[in-house]
Amino acid sequence: MIHSDLDTRYMAAAISLGRRGLGLCAPNPAVGALLVKEGVVLARGWTKPGGRPHAETEALREAGVQARGATLYVSLEPCSHHGQTPPCTDAIIAAGTGRVVYAVDDPDPRAGGRGAQILVDAGIEVTPGVLAQEARRANLGHFLRVTRERPMVTLKLAVTADLYAAGSEREPRLMITGKAANGFVHVMRSMHDAVMTGIGTVLADDPLLNVRLPGLEERKLLRVVLDSDLRLPPHARIAATAAGPTLILAGEGASQEKAARLREAHVEVESVSRDEEGRVELTEALRLLGRRGLTRIFCEGGPGMAAALIGQGLADEVIIFTAPERLGREGVAGLDARAAARLADPECYRLVETRTVGADRLTRHERVA
Repeated sequence: MIHSDLDTRYMAAAISLGRRGLGLCAPNPAVGALLVKEGVVLARGWTKPGGRPHAETEALREAGVQARGATLYVSLEPCSHHGQTPPCTDAIIAAGTGRVVYAVDDPDPRAGGRGAQILVDAGIEVTPGVLAQEARRANLGHFLRVTRERPMVTLKLAVTADLYAAGSEREPRLMITGKAANGFVHVMRSMHDAVMTGIGTVLADDPLLNVRLPGLEERKLLRVVLDSDLRLPPHARIAATAAGPTLILAGEGASQEKAARLREAHVEVESVSRDEEGRVELTEALRLLGRRGLTRIFCEGGPGMAAALIGQGLADEVIIFTAPERLGREGVAGLDARAAARLADPECYRLVETRTVGADRLTRHERVA
């Protein structure tokens, strides 16, 4: 269906507004809304921290009586079910809204298609499907949690110009990217519900995995470590700091004594099944995070975890920072040959963005559905 330029422009603005809620409103989707009348934007709204109020009710509240006869642009089908707040469809009808334009149907079976039908039955003109792909991409975590019982995964890697992620095992940590790229990584972390890594990265680098940007110091996202045999020492910075809550996902049968010591350090420990190699089973780990209400995971694991996520089709977005300098000697490859081939396969992933961040080059791939 061809939509008008105005509808497309206003919907693009609504989708952009919705991104303000990313990392803050799980398990609810991050939705944006605009109320427009006679070419004038009357009000804006986006899903607030904790998932409520919803974007539509925020925009309607701001517009007040001016909402009567206006057009509401919203990046997801308005909800029609009773949760912790009344349905948005009730508020839209009560406000006398004349038209509703939305991007994509809600995959939630309690809402999908019902919200639109309720509005039509109330005599409101409804236009669905405006920038549907863009809206689904913006809330992919919500869609995957509903349809596949797992959050979306953004995988981040940093490599040298000759594609190494680290030097030899005995070398100190390799600082690959520059200040601009490092700051951008913190911005990306802040737009997710959790940061995930593996025990190998923790033992090698002792990272904090928090958000350290001016104005975002209070963002306490969950830090997740996949640690099959509970090798995490209680004095590791990720366990010994209050920079954010910490969850260790161990393999079934891991030492209860080690788990107890970590819990004494206020670290949460959960067990999931193991794969054939004895490591934490990735799909089960992600489903556990989905059951906790998480929709967006930012993965900063090493090459092994990156290869596993790409190989199993669990990395939904792959962001690679490539530095201009070469390592110039043998090191640890950022991706093994199989993972690199899968990332380059257009049937598995598509390249959607290439740009520079400071001196480093960023490439972004999206998993092909």
